Amino acid sequence: MSSQGRQNLALQAALAAGLLALLWWLLDVTAANMAERGIRSGFDFLRDPAGFAIGESLLPFDSADSTLWALAAGLANTLRVGLPAIVISTLLGTLIGLGRLSTNLLLRALCAGYVEALRNVPLLLQLLAWYFVVTDLLPLASEALQLAPHVFLSKSGLSLPWFGGDGGLFDLPLRGEMGIAGGAALTPEFLALLLGLSLYTAAYVAETVRAGIQSVPRGQSDAALALGLTRVQLFRLVLLPQALRSIIPPLTNQHLSLTKNASLAVAIGYPDLVSVANTTLNQTGRAAECIALIMAVYLILSLLAAWLSAWLEHRSGRWAQRT
Repeated sequence: MSSQGRQNLALQAALAAGLLALLWWLLDVTAANMAERGIRSGFDFLRDPAGFAIGESLLPFDSADSTLWALAAGLANTLRVGLPAIVISTLLGTLIGLGRLSTNLLLRALCAGYVEALRNVPLLLQLLAWYFVVTDLLPLASEALQLAPHVFLSKSGLSLPWFGGDGGLFDLPLRGEMGIAGGAALTPEFLALLLGLSLYTAAYVAETVRAGIQSVPRGQSDAALALGLTRVQLFRLVLLPQALRSIIPPLTNQHLSLTKNASLAVAIGYPDLVSVANTTLNQTGRAAECIALIMAVYLILSLLAAWLSAWLEHRSGRWAQRT
């Protein structure tokens, strides 16, 4: 390592040590002030019974379970809506981004209108609008819309066939006079949040895809078409491999923003991590600890997203070289 490299490394180490020392001092002062005022501190409350119920949970949860398990259930709910929304927004955003590059004037105008409309309306308003659509405009469960065999949509949510407890057989939802029985049900809160996050993020994904494809020099497309490649082959073999290196980093940021935006779920009553932590804060009074836990979780998610982005960018570069 060169002398300049060693100096840079020493400077970075000194800066990191200084930041850690400052953080330790802040924590020590905060703990002392809280103790002076008789405010309990620490994370021992995580072992205590939660003492509250969670309206819907991917993980089995009871009010007698620990607070730590309640927070885990909240995180599972965040990922439960975040991961499907990432997939939906990526697929839909890619299609809209390609539509913005279409030679068809009507399709291009519709895609541009979608992007401008969705990006310029606050996400919170969109979530409230979707919640209103699901809970007020849809019919009652006894008059549910049948979207497919044994698939019903109503004010009560979306009812789907699901695996039953006996030998893995499908449990089919059936519509009756009093409502829908059987199968699995996605609540109105979950549907509103999934729709809001997916459609809002798709507008940003569309612009990311459009910009990434337009970053490829025009000569690449002209040369490929001159060689007789179809437009599908042009996109798959020429444009996409080169555009991915420009698309992946901002696309990962959009996925991370989607996960963080899920914290707005509290506005429509969906029990995500932030909602459960807020209830825990009110139950225990441990504001600093609950906020620190939320920050730590989202920091870990951000670091994982950054690592995944770097890995995908490296793989896309190798794919571009092979093609």
